Amino acid sequence: MTKTAGARILVFVPTYNENGNVERLCVELRALELGADLLFMDDGSPDGTGDTLDALARRHPNLHVVHRKSKLGIGSAHREGLAYAYDRGYDLLVTLDADFSHNPRDILRLLDALGGDDDVVIGSRYLQPGSLPGWSPPRKFLTLFGHFLTRTLLGMPYDASGALRLYDLRRLPRELFDLVTATAYSFFFESLFVLHQNGCRVREIPIALPARVYGSSKLTFREAGCSARVLLELFLTNLSRPERFRRGRPIDRLRPDIVETQGWDLYWSAKTRRLAAVYDFVAALYRRLVIKPNLRRFLDAQFAPGARVLHAGCGSGQLDVELHGRLRVTAVDISERALRSYARNNPRADRIEQASILALPFETGAFDGIFNLGVLEHFHRDEIRQILGEFHRVLKPGGKAVMFWPHRWGTSVVVLRVLTTLIRAVAREDPKLHPPEFSLIRSQRDVAGLLESSGFALSDYYFGIRDLFVQCVVVAAKPAPAAR
Repeated sequence: MTKTAGARILVFVPTYNENGNVERLCVELRALELGADLLFMDDGSPDGTGDTLDALARRHPNLHVVHRKSKLGIGSAHREGLAYAYDRGYDLLVTLDADFSHNPRDILRLLDALGGDDDVVIGSRYLQPGSLPGWSPPRKFLTLFGHFLTRTLLGMPYDASGALRLYDLRRLPRELFDLVTATAYSFFFESLFVLHQNGCRVREIPIALPARVYGSSKLTFREAGCSARVLLELFLTNLSRPERFRRGRPIDRLRPDIVETQGWDLYWSAKTRRLAAVYDFVAALYRRLVIKPNLRRFLDAQFAPGARVLHAGCGSGQLDVELHGRLRVTAVDISERALRSYARNNPRADRIEQASILALPFETGAFDGIFNLGVLEHFHRDEIRQILGEFHRVLKPGGKAVMFWPHRWGTSVVVLRVLTTLIRAVAREDPKLHPPEFSLIRSQRDVAGLLESSGFALSDYYFGIRDLFVQCVVVAAKPAPAAR
């Protein structure tokens, strides 16, 4: 028995000035004998397409028509078509264009190709030669160049801009499509990128895509330019805020009694951070190219596989993604916004909880280790002693805390000062890139004294060329009981 046996199928076709095609398309779709319902969504076509569809709907009970007042965009039509299918409990959704550039009989091939682990099946123009017969050179160039960009910038090998698709709605959480914002032609690659980022399985089948019969073209040079801009925006956003495209797991505990006073919720607000796009980009490069390998190196050296570790002040957790296969990570942060980003980046985290690191809600000796990145510098010295006291309490004897803590002459600090100056000069605003830094590291001796006053010993201290002098790495050890 195939995956499509007994499934409720909806075939969705958006239209704009397709009066010459829709009647023939209706005949050919019904001839497939799928037992499917047909949904046409017309954007107020001035050529009478909507009236023709209404007449067809009166003759065929399984044909439904949605009228929109004006041309609102091909992407917004597909988003409404998806919502319609979810709202009415369909199992499978097939989408295609109305102009016969998609062969209706290819729907049968999509359904036959749907395997047990597949979430989406798409028709691809790039799996066989000669798949674009009759296309003009400019249109062919736009299509091939768009495919090159989606492969290069978004890392997707698929035909990401085609509309011939089969969605298995039984396997695709509806919330994934809530992450798609495009209303125009860029919907196709943005939606597939969201599915790709969330681990959905995409299968392709080869199709030929002949030139249009007639009707209103879905892609113009202006639309292609807008799509290229959106592609670049997706690429840059994925560098700086990859959680934007990911569906999160639930947060284990939110505490309404906690009041966040340092401005971290504001910092994690995308609306506020838009003023600091340059900082986001540079910080993303720092994280991926410099901090990430250094973090992995120190955590591998200090914590055994399977260790229960606390990420205290986890932020968005972009660098935690690869840790969960080796460590049991409990993530805490005072900012609910940060935790929601963390949950999207790290669905495999052991636990995610809202808490202040000044008063950790865990039992004494609960963790084998603790780590954080760029947290302690935002607290005053007396608060740091309180935080270290909490670390000491929740660590097991012999446990260690690995803290990435900027030096006052670290490159990240210097670069941040330069960026702040540039943004002030260009935007004529005072950018709040993050809450103030009160306690940058002054020296190794200063850190050792601070740790000793909290019951720790300085186990390791690194500040050097390996991470381009970005941050100091401070490893604090809680003494183990003396052997008798």
